[in-house]
Amino acid sequence: MLDYDLHCHSTVSDGTLAPVELVAYAASRGVKVLSLTDHDDLDGLAAARAAAAQHGIRFIDGVEISVTWREDVTIHIVGLNIDPAYAPLAQGLIDGRRGRVERAHRMADSLAAAGIGGAFEGAMRFVGNPEFIGRTHFARFLVETGHAKDIGSVFKHFLVKGKPGFVEHEWTTLAEAVEWIIGSGGVAVLAHPGRYTMGRKPLSRKAMRDLLAEFTELGGRAIEVVSGSHTPQQCAEAAHLAQEFGLLASAGSDFHGPGESYRDMGRLPDLPVGCRPVWEAWEGGAASSGAVAVAGSA
Repeated sequence: MLDYDLHCHSTVSDGTLAPVELVAYAASRGVKVLSLTDHDDLDGLAAARAAAAQHGIRFIDGVEISVTWREDVTIHIVGLNIDPAYAPLAQGLIDGRRGRVERAHRMADSLAAAGIGGAFEGAMRFVGNPEFIGRTHFARFLVETGHAKDIGSVFKHFLVKGKPGFVEHEWTTLAEAVEWIIGSGGVAVLAHPGRYTMGRKPLSRKAMRDLLAEFTELGGRAIEVVSGSHTPQQCAEAAHLAQEFGLLASAGSDFHGPGESYRDMGRLPDLPVGCRPVWEAWEGGAASSGAVAVAGSA
């Protein structure tokens, strides 16, 4: 089992644990190499890095950037081993966060039209960073008020295309996101490819390959193969895509908080045989092909 976790969230974006608490939790779950990848924000990295040193965890600076692809498809690009001081990245993320509060008001209006009032104020009770309010905060409000049994069921009945609470929003472009990550010295990773949709249907085989062709042409180097939100079949499909496009393979729980995430931190499944782990990119290529041989080596 892997003791790397290269995708998780704190209260700086939409997680439930503060950065220091998140690192302590990761340590309790046996994580040895950790990257904090808050949505569109770098503010938790310094505190998490210091806490990781205290717990003997190797820390990798990270971020998850929201991207609009082909006009209305939202995807996420994780940046790993980035330099948080790189000005174009930091400013680009600030610019990308603008409009979130306006979008949140429109989401609340949509929910109100469906008979669910007080959603903006309710969602704000779960916000840890006043600059960041997102769908997960609304999801927690909907669970709290009994409109859904858990976070997962929220995203079947609310906040997605064609359902109450959904609002179109234009994020950063794929080219900008990859450019910022590469410019900061980091590795651009396509996050959880199994989750993307076009309209209300999963991204088609052709569309996924079009996305990866564009991503690799721009300089993207990795794909998230092991993800807390992937089924075993999606993990296998992502591994095949990694090999097809010559991409490194990443692994992360996409953890948001105890009891509400798809998967807990720690003890992620090994990368499938034949995958080259993304940490080769910053460990000088010393890792061998296939993550089983290198899991926990850092």
